[in-house]
Amino acid sequence: MQHILTSDQELLRDTTSRFLGDRVPLSALRKLRDDPAGFEPSYWTQGAELGWTMLLVGEDDGGGSVSGNGAADLALIAYEFGKHAAPGPLADCNLVAAALAGQGGALQVQALGEILTGAAIASVALGAAPWQRASEATVRITRDGDDVIIDGAVRPVESALQAKYLLVSGISDGGPTQVLVSADAPGITIKALKGLDVTRRFASVTLERVRVPVSALVGEFGGAADTLRRQIDLAAVILTAEAVGAMDAAFEMTVDWAFDRYTFGRALASYQALKHRFADMKSWLEASHAASDAAAIAIGTGAEGGGEIASAAKAYIGQYGAELVQDCVQLHGGIGVTYEHDLHFFLRRVTLDRLLYGTPADHRRLLGQMQLQQEIAA
Repeated sequence: MQHILTSDQELLRDTTSRFLGDRVPLSALRKLRDDPAGFEPSYWTQGAELGWTMLLVGEDDGGGSVSGNGAADLALIAYEFGKHAAPGPLADCNLVAAALAGQGGALQVQALGEILTGAAIASVALGAAPWQRASEATVRITRDGDDVIIDGAVRPVESALQAKYLLVSGISDGGPTQVLVSADAPGITIKALKGLDVTRRFASVTLERVRVPVSALVGEFGGAADTLRRQIDLAAVILTAEAVGAMDAAFEMTVDWAFDRYTFGRALASYQALKHRFADMKSWLEASHAASDAAAIAIGTGAEGGGEIASAAKAYIGQYGAELVQDCVQLHGGIGVTYEHDLHFFLRRVTLDRLLYGTPADHRRLLGQMQLQQEIAA
């Protein structure tokens, strides 16, 4: 993040950076490779104490931001997550917390309290997305008297095996619907998936006629379109900030390597062809910073056109972030593709963030839909 920070924001960022450096240095991440959760429970609860899960929730619900712009504050934490390749379902827990804020149901209030303290993990099962047609949704939610019934499957779902709660999105008559369900509810089957990231865990979630009371609805039945779009925008803010942090780490590592590594008596950084590549990479990095910052500010302040800015940032950083880190790998030569070198942590993180909550192609499709709607309205 490169916009001017308040003293409170600097404290939040620096405290998170020090905590991650102490608790999950890259040497520790290698040891967590085979851990079922990818992190220790105390790590997440202590992070919650630092404010990781409360920034998108108002003070009346037990949350609060440090600057008045919760999305921008959360982007600072996400940036440090990317720069340290840190574990934990940062996006999912915050998206669920934001969705539950202001909901009056007993289940929602209990879940929100546990998420804010880090006592429980909550995951998002995105069975219907704004860029999809109704026929493309993988989850269907129907009404049956005082109950709702959920059928379908979602993959991948982050930390689903560790989650206590699932926020399930599906298509219904009239539009998308969101429901909060316990991860151990009858009819839910969760199976681990092989993942790309060393410390991030994903699973497939299958829902077979999962029956829950109407009180489990988050919002109105069939009326979650605007809420769902808001969640996708917030996810774009979090994931782009995280990707930029990983891009920064990989770029700095590669610049240091190019000045330290000598061939034929000259530093790699002295070769003109490599200078051109570094110039391209630096331009992508600066543009990514700008796009990520703009998305965080726009979404956090509710600016007009914020959704377009968020999707544009997700599409741009998703494309050029992966290209930048791939170039970093190539510039390192053979050592860059080994597990022993640290560079792969950031390649994995950028690649993963590119895919979650909409690929660049999905967000370009979403931008096209918004443009078409504006033209029709005009």
